[in-house]
Amino acid sequence: MKLSKLEHVFITHSNWLNIGGLPGLALTVQDVGVPNIELHGPKGIEELFIATKRFVVLRDLKITASKSDPFKPYEDNAIVVHYVPLISNKQCNEFRSKSENSIEIDNSLAQQHTDDSLEDDTNYYDYENLLQSDKKERNKRKRSNSEPRTDDKKFIADSSLSRISNVAMSYVCRLKPKPGFLDLDKCVKHNVPPGPLLGLLKSGSDITLSDGTLVKSSDVTSPDDPGPVFIVVECPSEDYIDSLLNESIFSKHQLGVVNEEDIAFMVVHFTPLDVRNDPRYQSWMKLFPSETYHLLLNNENKCLGSTAIHRIQYKLNMLDENIYPLLKDNGIPIIDQQEKVIDAHPNINSLTINGQTNLSFNLRPNKYIDRTGTLSLDVDEFIAETFKVDGFKEKLAQVKQEILNASPTDTNIYPKITFLGTGSCIPSKTRNTSGILMYTGENECVLLDSGEGTYGQLVRHFGLTGAETVLSDLKAIYVSHLHADHHIGLIGILSVRQKMKANKLFKLNQPVYLLAPVQIMTWLNFYDRRFAELSEEFQIVSNLDLDFESSTKLRIKDLLKQTNMSDIETTLVRHCPNAFGVSFTHINGWKVTYSGDTMPCDSLVKLGKNSNLLIHEATMEDQLVSEARRKMHSTMSQAINIGKKMNAKFTILTHFSQRYAKIPYMPNNDLPSNVGIAFDNMEIAPNVLHKLPLMYPALKMIFAEHFEEMEAKCFKLKLKEEKAKAQM
Repeated sequence: MKLSKLEHVFITHSNWLNIGGLPGLALTVQDVGVPNIELHGPKGIEELFIATKRFVVLRDLKITASKSDPFKPYEDNAIVVHYVPLISNKQCNEFRSKSENSIEIDNSLAQQHTDDSLEDDTNYYDYENLLQSDKKERNKRKRSNSEPRTDDKKFIADSSLSRISNVAMSYVCRLKPKPGFLDLDKCVKHNVPPGPLLGLLKSGSDITLSDGTLVKSSDVTSPDDPGPVFIVVECPSEDYIDSLLNESIFSKHQLGVVNEEDIAFMVVHFTPLDVRNDPRYQSWMKLFPSETYHLLLNNENKCLGSTAIHRIQYKLNMLDENIYPLLKDNGIPIIDQQEKVIDAHPNINSLTINGQTNLSFNLRPNKYIDRTGTLSLDVDEFIAETFKVDGFKEKLAQVKQEILNASPTDTNIYPKITFLGTGSCIPSKTRNTSGILMYTGENECVLLDSGEGTYGQLVRHFGLTGAETVLSDLKAIYVSHLHADHHIGLIGILSVRQKMKANKLFKLNQPVYLLAPVQIMTWLNFYDRRFAELSEEFQIVSNLDLDFESSTKLRIKDLLKQTNMSDIETTLVRHCPNAFGVSFTHINGWKVTYSGDTMPCDSLVKLGKNSNLLIHEATMEDQLVSEARRKMHSTMSQAINIGKKMNAKFTILTHFSQRYAKIPYMPNNDLPSNVGIAFDNMEIAPNVLHKLPLMYPALKMIFAEHFEEMEAKCFKLKLKEEKAKAQM
């Protein structure tokens, strides 16, 4: 299926696990030209786009919501979908006691999000009005510091807002009947002549030949396909099982049905493992015939769905197994270790299958499981691809020897930094959106930005148990600005921590500190009021309150103690409104400055003066300096120069445009001796930074084909510019 053909999205529950991908999906389908998307599912899910409209800008995509009426199925030319709402026991009495009038009043509350007390009216993509000098920027900051603190009341949601209905929506789906196809060989055997009689037979009509012979349509056509049935169900908790058992619509597709074609071919279970193991749920599953498939799409599955990131990591791992460790996501089998994918679940039947990326069920013309696209890792192939590059073997040996001979310039092991996302705007197969994990001690860490999929990146890098340990160690989350690629993964992180706390997996004694533009509370409060309670999972600290030039800058002793820092400072930078850079000074004296997104910015230079490490965005190559300025980003050379200006001992470049998904392009084919390039899943510490520049020649060979493509594009762009100048 092509993404450009997408028109409808069916949601089973309003949990972030179910809806968290909608903003990213909307931005992606908008880019490929989809004009409209209709959402189906629990009432109110479309409000997600109202709440995110300031940072998920959908100029060319219209989002609508279906009424999802249980008495009026969705129908098009291919399928009929019946809506089956499941209600938890906790809600049943409340729903029964509500009058029709009170329900209408409750629905009207959803519109109160437009109240001024809730709304952040900042346009975070209005760049043209923000091209200002550093002087104006400093004046703006001084004015902000001289005025009263931001009125937090503006960002507190209206307490009258109620949470949207916690209904779980299941779906009973059936493909439209399809007439059998005309078998021409059978027509010949029955002496049917070519011509209009064939059309009559194909349409289902019987005919009489000129000699009086009756030919029935059923004699020369394959059997009609009544349309297979499949069911999608989710019980988010045990509280929904009674509602599931009481729904009579499912019995029409279980044991004892009169017509065999009504038997469900497949049931898709989004239901989590602990609920699926409930004896009542198991009994419900056994009501389906033994030939019904059960596909599990829940927390039992391990595959996170990309061989590309593993391919790159195996190649980088050849350079240094500590800086580029192999990923601990074990969900994709290695080819020589691959086992049979179908898992037998003796408590139900032998056709219960764990979902995998690219596993598909074919429904027509034949019903079968297609595993040809499922993922596997061919490690030998990944390595062989690299050694096919002329001279790579010798270059690898040379680089390893140079690294061995080089002495570290620093002996500190903290802060230890893991890059979770090094791409800009949207995730790609090899670079996720912004996310940097900084361990400041053995059991203390800080997360710098949390783009879409940040939690998934943690699981890929550390494994599921390791990711839970990281979230248990997490003391603070920093958000640089309110573009979606820097914070849309925040709720996912907070939600997992909340679940860990509920399950008592780790000791999570206090909420994390959230260092962010205070305007983020518009979004977080709305989500807390309408979707799921998260307010107890974080403690907000306004980035503006940490401004290093402010006479009233806050020093939160507990925050510094929790993060092993002696100071945390911010400054406004040259990007969208309320965009910040930050510096962290460790108790060992080590200073890390992170730019977030910005054009070259003097205030960042002042903030980061004499940093041990500058992590700076380098979205564009040098030839695209005009585009970088228009989008308020930096080129690679500009980022390197900022490091020089602030006298940073080392600079790491990140936040690359996805056009440089494998390796960014440096026109002079070299990097300064104190500059490194970030990759997803790269781990660094002060005592290994000296290795990064030494690896660049080998990196160019690993990605030789990609590098040559960029060189060719760069050459064409240069010719185009020269031609344009000549015509002026």
